[in-house]
Amino acid sequence: MSNRAPRHLSIDARKIWREIIDEYEIDDPAGLKILRVALEAYDRAQAARETIDRDGMAILDKFGQVKPHPLLAAERDNRAAFLAGLKALNLDLEPLRDRGR
Repeated sequence: MSNRAPRHLSIDARKIWREIIDEYEIDDPAGLKILRVALEAYDRAQAARETIDRDGMAILDKFGQVKPHPLLAAERDNRAAFLAGLKALNLDLEPLRDRGR
């Protein structure tokens, strides 16, 4: 399996791929697959967010009742899948902070 970012990922996700590959030197097939799946989830979360930003957080149903946008759940679930993928790779999202002690 190649260390190159999959072409179907967004430009933003491919940038994240390169940063993670360079920083953590992931080169095993399982790690690359986990990273690919995590970044696919990242892209789905971003796509859901763009639609929510366009449509608003709430929509009207067929009865004229205000309901949460159905893509809120998709955004949440895909964001969780992205973070779970990073956790499966044992990656920290932020450097550890000095507690000042």
